[in-house]
Amino acid sequence: MINALGRFLAASTEFDQRLPSVRPDQWTAATPCAEWNVRQLVNHMVRGNLNYVDLLAGSTRADFLRMRDADALGNDPLAAYTASVQLVADAFSRPGALDQVLDYPLGQVTGHQALAVRATDSAIHAWDLARALGVDDRLDPDLVAWISDDLETIYAGLAESPVAADTTHRFFAAPGTTISDSMSRQDRLLHLMGRNPRQFSER
Repeated sequence: MINALGRFLAASTEFDQRLPSVRPDQWTAATPCAEWNVRQLVNHMVRGNLNYVDLLAGSTRADFLRMRDADALGNDPLAAYTASVQLVADAFSRPGALDQVLDYPLGQVTGHQALAVRATDSAIHAWDLARALGVDDRLDPDLVAWISDDLETIYAGLAESPVAADTTHRFFAAPGTTISDSMSRQDRLLHLMGRNPRQFSER
């Protein structure tokens, strides 16, 4: 449990460290996630955390998808994000939470696997936020190493995966795309997750 929660909290910290850097004029700035501006990206993170908590309480994949874009930021996005991380930590630290089977949109998962997916999502979106804001985008090397080494386990059995040849590639890079030996480990991971660090910069 400590490892699962620790990785989620480490990834959430990566996002949290960049969030105070958002200037008032940057909430509508573009991000590497083409469908979201900065505010929408932050809302995705907060709403996602709340949806994971709801899954533990018995919500379904249909509920998750219905609420996916509902506003969760209100007038204080920073406070909303911090509170949502704490709610996840509290919910997934309860006895039995990591073994509970959840009705996740991409497939049935245990709480442990759901938390691993959430940690991965949080880390990658921390890079998205950093790039959108033009701040330091270097992620914790230990976090990058864990995600890179455990991708198959993190996404095992899910309908979409960065390491599956038959995934939809809606979120991840298509197989066979070139990964250069000269890329850093972080850039190789970002490439698998459908990002191109060389193409996006602050606008």
